[in-house]
Amino acid sequence: MRDYQKYATILAVFTAVLYLALVVAAFGLISLATNTDVITQPDAGPLVGPGMTGTAVLLVFILLLVLGVNAPPERQRIAVGFAVGTGLAAVAAFVAAGAVLYAVGEGQSISMLTFASSMLLGPYAAATGILAFIVVLVYSWILAARVGENGRPLWPWERRGE
Repeated sequence: MRDYQKYATILAVFTAVLYLALVVAAFGLISLATNTDVITQPDAGPLVGPGMTGTAVLLVFILLLVLGVNAPPERQRIAVGFAVGTGLAAVAAFVAAGAVLYAVGEGQSISMLTFASSMLLGPYAAATGILAFIVVLVYSWILAARVGENGRPLWPWERRGE
């Protein structure tokens, strides 16, 4: 593994953890402001919410790795289209994972559609996608800025060989 791939991988890990923290904080603030629960179905079970969030975070982490590791530093650009696609994919993964987990717990496949539609129309799925867009955009900007490629910044008196 080359140095820029190591840097992109470590940055992707920290970015995924940041994304998880932002999603949890956004869910808490939205729940507090709107006086609603993240999952409105009382029979959903305790693992549906964490499973949904974990699926979205895992997808964003994988897509961050794909973006950062595959392109060398000279080809890194700010990936607005990739960030939009990742945001939409995060929403789809969030809703689909919740629908599948809810249907498995409920035992009825028709409940999967009602759960998915209620989650898709709520503010929590939108927050998941918007935060994924922002996090991937900042990640691609950091990689495009080539931070860390040449080591630490040097003071002018430290650059004697140049």
